Amino acid sequence: MSHPERIVPDETEPGIVALHLKRYEFALAYCRGASVLDAGCGVGYGTAHLARVAERVVGVDVSDDAVSYARAHYAGPNVEFLAADVLELPFADDSFGVVCSFEIVEHVSDAERFVAELARVLKPGGRLVLSTPRADDPTVRPDNPFHEREFDADELRALLSSSFSSVELFGQRRIETARHRTLRRLDVLGLRRRLPVVRRVSGTLTGTAAMADVALDGIAIERDATADATELVAVCRA
Repeated sequence: MSHPERIVPDETEPGIVALHLKRYEFALAYCRGASVLDAGCGVGYGTAHLARVAERVVGVDVSDDAVSYARAHYAGPNVEFLAADVLELPFADDSFGVVCSFEIVEHVSDAERFVAELARVLKPGGRLVLSTPRADDPTVRPDNPFHEREFDADELRALLSSSFSSVELFGQRRIETARHRTLRRLDVLGLRRRLPVVRRVSGTLTGTAAMADVALDGIAIERDATADATELVAVCRA
């Protein structure tokens, strides 16, 4: 099984980019006029998206290559990129009004320490916006070799509540027609996943765009809708 872990927009199908960018779009409402940390920024496309409304944004990633790419492609007057370990952030306490961290907590070796570090750099009353893939069964031995730990809604809430006084959970999912959900259940051989022509035809017949072609408006992030979500999104108050 393929486990793509770093999204480079120019090298990735538009639908996959949209699935990731949707979280940044969701976070804009919390970032307007704020000082923002993007913890685990990858190549920086989402950091630059937040900078459209934030006062300033600092993107941090452990990969020197990712930070170099981000500086070359997404630098701006209110955007800065640093190479650093998210378990030891190089910032003083109470440095940011908002922290965003998307698809990172499942990768770190110590999730509790990571969440505490995010809380440390937040100003009193600040917000954390965090996401992670939803696991049907939480585990510390995931099939994905890049993941250290995977969470269901209850485990994620418990983790975040250890450092935050308020935790709201949202679910992210593709918007699908009933016909599309039925076809997906019937496709036990995985033909839609393996054959592009089948994906295109099924999308036309069911009224739901193929994953590779889905746009931002074809994705929903809804409060408490975690049962059928593909990703969990949390908004926490420091």
